[in-house]
Amino acid sequence: MASSSIVFAGPPLAQYALRRADDALLLGHRLSEWCGQAPMLEEELALANIALDLIGQARLLYAYAAEIEAAGHDEDQLAYLRDAQHYGNLLLVEQPNGDFAATMLRQLLYSAYAWPYWQAMERSADATLAAIAAKAAKECAYHHRHAALWVVRLGDGTAESHRRAQQALDDLWMFTGEMFTADALEAPLITAGIAADPALLRPLWQASLDETFAEATLIAPADGWMQQGGRAGRHGEHLGHLLSEMQYLQRAHPGVVW
Repeated sequence: MASSSIVFAGPPLAQYALRRADDALLLGHRLSEWCGQAPMLEEELALANIALDLIGQARLLYAYAAEIEAAGHDEDQLAYLRDAQHYGNLLLVEQPNGDFAATMLRQLLYSAYAWPYWQAMERSADATLAAIAAKAAKECAYHHRHAALWVVRLGDGTAESHRRAQQALDDLWMFTGEMFTADALEAPLITAGIAADPALLRPLWQASLDETFAEATLIAPADGWMQQGGRAGRHGEHLGHLLSEMQYLQRAHPGVVW
């Protein structure tokens, strides 16, 4: 019998943790799709390790969200038994891998945000989130460095690698504005010192990208219309396809464990 979906009903703090868990889980799963297909063995291992870091972050955040909700759900249920409209991830992280340049640009755009975000969260008034942040910040520093080195290598490489890197940047830029907006759920948590104010992270993110793009000979698109809605559960078709693969085992064999 296939497993039925669950609906998470935790308070704002739990919802906040859940959103960040969704970011990490989905990007980690996307990166895991490179296993057996990366351009070289060393890079396959690097991407797998980054994916494991992200999934580890997701596990901690899902477990904390479940603890706050206190409805009997566990981290596996939160990860694998919700429908797409109940995911609160950034739209950026659900975008398909594309070619290697697209994956690296997606990783750079996210990690340049995640690194200062988790550094800021180390000062959270919530002790559990601060502890998770201390671990995640160190991991995201490496993730950012790894992505930046590849973006420079691709952008300042051959004419073809440069073209692909610039195209990936142009295609993904419209998903970046969502990272720096806070909605009504997050605003009180920011005021209480629990959540980091994403608007304050944008200058750090931009400065980091400007440095990398200058070395990579890439041009950041002009800010214009941005895609929104991921935090509110409005997603594109890619998330549904991703979840159908990611959730298959748990839904086909409810409660299965390794």
